Amino acid sequence: MFDLHKINRHRWGIIYSPKAGVMKPMKRWNEIRDYLVAKGVEYDFLESENFGSAERQARMFADNGYETIVVVGGDGVLQDALNGILSSKRADKVTLGIIPNGVANDFASYWGLQAGDYKTAIDCIIARRVRKVDVGCCSYNTEYGEEKRYFLNALNIGLSAHIVELVNRKRPFFAKLVYHIVGLYYMLFYRQNFSMRFKLNNQVVDQKFMMLCIGNSYGYGLTPSSVPYNGWLDVSAIRMPKLFGMLEGLLMLIHRKILNYELVTPFRTSEILIESLGNAPLAIDARSFKPTLPMIVTVEPEKLNLIIPSRINKRT
Repeated sequence: MFDLHKINRHRWGIIYSPKAGVMKPMKRWNEIRDYLVAKGVEYDFLESENFGSAERQARMFADNGYETIVVVGGDGVLQDALNGILSSKRADKVTLGIIPNGVANDFASYWGLQAGDYKTAIDCIIARRVRKVDVGCCSYNTEYGEEKRYFLNALNIGLSAHIVELVNRKRPFFAKLVYHIVGLYYMLFYRQNFSMRFKLNNQVVDQKFMMLCIGNSYGYGLTPSSVPYNGWLDVSAIRMPKLFGMLEGLLMLIHRKILNYELVTPFRTSEILIESLGNAPLAIDARSFKPTLPMIVTVEPEKLNLIIPSRINKRT
């Protein structure tokens, strides 16, 4: 009898998510396929059908003995695959590779991987330099018991989550352009604070904020000092400014100085208990998220085996 685990050990399990906002979504896959053939890579391929399908596909690959799972997509699909891998009993045997191909590719960008350069990403996976990285974890109770949801980038609450929700709902052509336009519009004109209460570092914070970002990594610029390998979460609590203050904040965000903004309160912690959010929306790595509260957010050090470039041109 054939041992599927041994057969699949050296094959890549590839999950391809067509990029939103392009006229020929399979064109990129055809280019990637040709390069894989030229490099002599053995692989099996699944196309992500909808939100959440990558989670099931990643778990299937992991359970069937694949030790290299490659995600061709953006932050949302990457988060789905992460949760699929970590739900498998073979999670510690699996290594994740990334070929960025989404509207938002922040985690890949952190490691110096660019959406247009799939050849470099594939070469990195072939070279197979593996590093264990931290992941964030949201734990909360439902009627079925405790649930966990893992993330690589950030948990966003408030305005930033509302922007994610709107973009995902529409999924238009030219999605990346729409993402930036919608984001800028709401940053300037969406005037709402949310009553939030959370506990961290033996401190209770009970205040109104426009946004709360809990970052395991760069966090789309809202947690610029966060790195996924130090065992900490960075937290940015942002109060609502006046209109011209928002313009100042946007400039500081662009130049990675948002933590110096007078309306930002930064924290660093390994655990945060969220008790209430005043009906603020939530998003986890470019996906809308609707957990029950209270919820505990922690960091799980060195939880994931990740393939990173041999030479890393990270954000500085």
